[in-house]
Amino acid sequence: MNPTPTPMMAQYHALKAEAQDCLLFYRMGDFFEMFFEDARIAAAVLDIALTARGEHEGEKVPMCGVPVHAATAYLQRLIKAGHRVAIAEQTESPEAARKARGSKALVNRAIVRVVTAGTLTEEALLDSRADNWCVAIGEAAGDVALAAADVSTGRFVVIALDQASVPAELARLGAAEVVAADTSGVAELATTLRPKAEFDSGAGEARLKRLFAVATLDGFGQFGRAELAAAGGLVAYLDHTAKGALPFLRAPVLHRAANTMAIDAATRESLELTQTASGQRKGSLLDAIDRTATGAGARLLAGDLGAPLVERGAIDARLDLVRHFHDDEAEREKVRAALRALPDIGRALGRLVAGRGGPRDLGQLRDGLDGAWSLGERLGSGEPPALLTELAPRLRGHGELIDQLRRALVPSPPIEASDGGYIAAGYDLALDDLRDAGAGGRRAIAALEAEMRSNTGVAALKVRHNNVLGYHVEVPARAADALMKPDSGFTHRQTLAGVVRFNTPALHEVASKVAQAGAHALAAEAAHLEDLTARALSHREAIAATADALARIDVSTALAERAAEGGWTRPKLVEEPCFDVEGGRHPVVEAAVARSGGRFVANDCRLSETSRLWLVTGPNMGGKSTFLRQNALIAVLAQAGSYVPAGSATLGMIDRLFSRVGASDNLARGRSTFMVEMVETAAILAQATPRSFVILDEVGRGTSTYDGLAIAWAVVEAIHEDNRCRCLFATHYHELTRLAERCDALSLHHVRAREWKGDLVLLHELADGPADRSYGLAVARLAGMAPQTVARAKAVLAKLEAGRAKTGGLAAGLDDLPLFAAAAAVEEEQCDAIRAEVEAIDVDALTPREALDTLYRLKALARDG
Repeated sequence: MNPTPTPMMAQYHALKAEAQDCLLFYRMGDFFEMFFEDARIAAAVLDIALTARGEHEGEKVPMCGVPVHAATAYLQRLIKAGHRVAIAEQTESPEAARKARGSKALVNRAIVRVVTAGTLTEEALLDSRADNWCVAIGEAAGDVALAAADVSTGRFVVIALDQASVPAELARLGAAEVVAADTSGVAELATTLRPKAEFDSGAGEARLKRLFAVATLDGFGQFGRAELAAAGGLVAYLDHTAKGALPFLRAPVLHRAANTMAIDAATRESLELTQTASGQRKGSLLDAIDRTATGAGARLLAGDLGAPLVERGAIDARLDLVRHFHDDEAEREKVRAALRALPDIGRALGRLVAGRGGPRDLGQLRDGLDGAWSLGERLGSGEPPALLTELAPRLRGHGELIDQLRRALVPSPPIEASDGGYIAAGYDLALDDLRDAGAGGRRAIAALEAEMRSNTGVAALKVRHNNVLGYHVEVPARAADALMKPDSGFTHRQTLAGVVRFNTPALHEVASKVAQAGAHALAAEAAHLEDLTARALSHREAIAATADALARIDVSTALAERAAEGGWTRPKLVEEPCFDVEGGRHPVVEAAVARSGGRFVANDCRLSETSRLWLVTGPNMGGKSTFLRQNALIAVLAQAGSYVPAGSATLGMIDRLFSRVGASDNLARGRSTFMVEMVETAAILAQATPRSFVILDEVGRGTSTYDGLAIAWAVVEAIHEDNRCRCLFATHYHELTRLAERCDALSLHHVRAREWKGDLVLLHELADGPADRSYGLAVARLAGMAPQTVARAKAVLAKLEAGRAKTGGLAAGLDDLPLFAAAAAVEEEQCDAIRAEVEAIDVDALTPREALDTLYRLKALARDG
């Protein structure tokens, strides 16, 4: 028979059942403790000691813990490791528990929050320069939608799309957490599963109406059943994790996937828009162009790159604002200097709404709104572009709130409110009096300390304070005997190694006055903090709009700065299906080349209705992939509203961008490198339209020569005849150049290379016409391949080419080719003969005629063996 669990263990098990698959942080005094399997997991992740506490069912209970004051750092590591954590706090003090239920009463505890990757608001847990999206997938009547919220800033979007586009949209958002119904057809895409009832569209509609206090959602847009299911499921999940204290959510914005350039997950990875293939920001397009001064600006820039626009008017509005700052360097520098001084008011607001804010967040609102007002005054003059005219009024507001926060708060408020000291002197006279009383008491304690030293003769006597004993007298152990006497006036409190602690009636009286004044002062400050927070939150929508305006201005000045430093140009966007770039450059590669002291070679790209498919040949390492990628990146930058790295650019609007460049596999899903290549190529052929832009590199190289050539041939024909999109197609199959005879919109180009004195010189220049050969052996030699292997390859190549010339078959003539080992042995014997001949020469004794004869003999020996 199992023994009855202790009350504490019974409470723990009840809370753990509620927490389900989350790790449970169980508050015990100054520590969060974990037990059983949670303890084993946490101890391994956090690299902390795993101990034991008591027994359960006859076995010791594994236990580990972390200090409450340092919990944020430990939470960060657990969340990064993929765990979710339920926080069980003490909901009453031990004194209250004893008073209500007896001396041995167990303190009540409750889960007050579930910490997950997608619901973070703490500054220490977030990347200041990246959004943190929690995404829910909703389904209804065969339709699919996404709802995404960044609770650190309150952004809330609902996205209508088809099911095939869900992975691409999740990749664009870079979702920190994906939530779906446990019976959903897209459950495999989710990191967190919730009950199906939470994704009911009718319940979702009601939930949204309650949240935003509206009778109808029509003011937010026309929501379908799938959009309501997704939004309702997301709000339900956020409410679950916050345990009723729902975080900041602005009114939902309805997006249509068709409003932005479609970029699938494979293309994003291939082009490394916001992170490299290894998941690093450094080396990505975002890293190469980011000159933003604020975290909010960096987050918006990443969002712009991830979702380029397809509406010319909106793009031109962004470009007009970039041009405004690009052409006025003095104005740009002033604005950027002002932005650098501003705190992140969007995330400060998010923490306050979530109930996790403090005095410093209010101080950040004060400073940020004040700085935004000043910036708005500066930007409102002259004849600004239309977008700036729209943004400037959002900066100039909140005057009453700014004034109150300026009067109420000290210049640098603390993070935590528990110790007080954040309300400025003069704001509340009663609070000032309490502080004066406390200060007077502390002066009285100092005077009392001096008096006790004099009376006892103990020069080392000190009055100290801690949270357990409060104010007390502390003396060295060697001086304690005199104070232990009954008539000393001192009451013994505690003996430690080296010191003894006492109290006195006089100290107790003064300390009580200090403590009382301090408690009243803290209560008064807490009341002011609550009032100031409520006043700030009453302006939440307007503050969020100010934060958005600052971010857009930051992005525009940053893009202007990048354009000015790199000599970038404003793209001209047209509706015709063209792609005319003069002197285009790859921004990431160009920066890397510049760091190494080199110079990037710019190239033109001119696609038109009569030349919309370019077939690019040339050697490996010659720059084909760079050329393909740079033009795709120019398209992304242009439609995101940025200047582009080129001498000039006239671009027809692009609805979908596809990139099939490089080799990868997905072994976890049973897909080889070639299978992944074919899946991605099939997706391009199925989805590309005449308004799309496609780059393809080495299609068909993952299988046999004949299979690969046949596939590449068919893909080129399909793109030319069926998709009719703009496409750059790089290949080593020179046979494909014959398609130019039958495909009137196909144009041949190559990257130039030359062999000089046996070495390959890669020029990285694009020229018209096909490459004369692939230079594969020269590249192999350049890569450091062993000379005998290169020589063997050369012999095989000669046989292949001779056989093809005779019969048209690639393998003809190989039957009589000696094996590698035999050929290598012959070559080695040949080298030995030449070496022996050279060693036998007496150079000093040779006449000019003999030297010439010897040279001819060595040449013949090298040729004939």
